[in-house]
Amino acid sequence: PSGHQRAGFVWSGSPSHKNDANRSIPLVRFDRLFENLPFACVSLQREMRDTDRKVLQGLPNLWDIGPELTDFTETAAVISLLDVVVSVDTSVAHLAGAMGKPVVILLPHAADFRWLRDRPDTPWYPTAKLLRQPAFDDWASVIDRLANEMSARDGAERGR
Repeated sequence: PSGHQRAGFVWSGSPSHKNDANRSIPLVRFDRLFENLPFACVSLQREMRDTDRKVLQGLPNLWDIGPELTDFTETAAVISLLDVVVSVDTSVAHLAGAMGKPVVILLPHAADFRWLRDRPDTPWYPTAKLLRQPAFDDWASVIDRLANEMSARDGAERGR
């Protein structure tokens, strides 16, 4: 939508990653978020699971450009046009952080050591905000906090 902020989303990493079951989030868990999000939303998801592809078909507010992104240069070009990136712990989260783009990183309860502990930020990427699971497999509260974070971003932008 014209005039709205633009947000890019990555909800899962490579299925072959040793910790993929903990770091990836089934797309169906985001369905409520995309119903009311006042952002133009794009999927930066390169590898799409069959179950997520079916859910994506029912989310008209999430535009899928992942298949068109063939390398990090193209992904970086799209990220440069976004206002915020939302990602689980994947290369896209690191790319957005390295670019200095605002990025919200969704982390499992037992996150990788790089994200340290008990903090909502990281010294690696000053523009990153970390949203951690308070308990194992509690993505619902993380997504609720993400909805609040996105509403606050929208409100701050409207207040400018």
